Amino acid sequence: MRDASGFSGCLRAFACALACGAVVSCSAVLVAGGKISSNDRLLLVRGLDYDVAVAKIPLPWGKRGIHIDPNGNIDQAAAVKELESKGESVKPGTPVEITDIKFKRGKLLLAINGGGNMGGHWYDHLQIMGSITTSVVPAQRTTPNNGSYITVSLPSHDSTPTVGQVKKLLSEVLDFHRRSPTVLYSPTVPPVFKRAIKHHQVVVGMDRSEVLSAKGVPDRKIRKDLPDGSEEEDWLYGNPPHVLFVVMNDGTVTKVKQY
Repeated sequence: MRDASGFSGCLRAFACALACGAVVSCSAVLVAGGKISSNDRLLLVRGLDYDVAVAKIPLPWGKRGIHIDPNGNIDQAAAVKELESKGESVKPGTPVEITDIKFKRGKLLLAINGGGNMGGHWYDHLQIMGSITTSVVPAQRTTPNNGSYITVSLPSHDSTPTVGQVKKLLSEVLDFHRRSPTVLYSPTVPPVFKRAIKHHQVVVGMDRSEVLSAKGVPDRKIRKDLPDGSEEEDWLYGNPPHVLFVVMNDGTVTKVKQY
């Protein structure tokens, strides 16, 4: 039997939600969020972190992204609102990666392709004022890595979710079974990259999605943080002595070597 203070807190939360025009479950407020053990968290990270899937629906920019309830249903109204206000970041049919997982009370927050921020660094916008205004950082390809966020609400009775259960909850948004490369027909993809994708090649300047479209999921990955704060990844395809070595800095290909 729940104590009076807990019931009172539930009523306050329910009243607040009604005032905001939302509908919530009282039992979810009180029960959801059973603490996931360190071992179960580790299993989820190992099974989901940097796993590759294909987006089944458009994903928006911004910090809110897509919300999925404990039954695997998408909050359609919120999704449409985010797409209208923030714009489309990830198109349906695009290969994506789960690049970060945060554990919140009764929820998992998944970053897709680095998250839904517009990308870049704070110092990219610095300028030196004078007779001629110049940027501190030279102009480069400015197209950000297309990413988003997915928040998954876990069933209130389940404090030990498995990788399979989480993927099932995500099944309306992400397809984890479609492994073949996906050719991108987006007009934002430069023609030189489209030609490379068609011939399953990787060239300098491609982003994650374009590499995945050209070559599929890498056989191995090596990640490291650089002194300047950026992240470098080595994607390896094949086995010795014939290995394709793709180096990416902050999601953009900087070097390609074929051994």
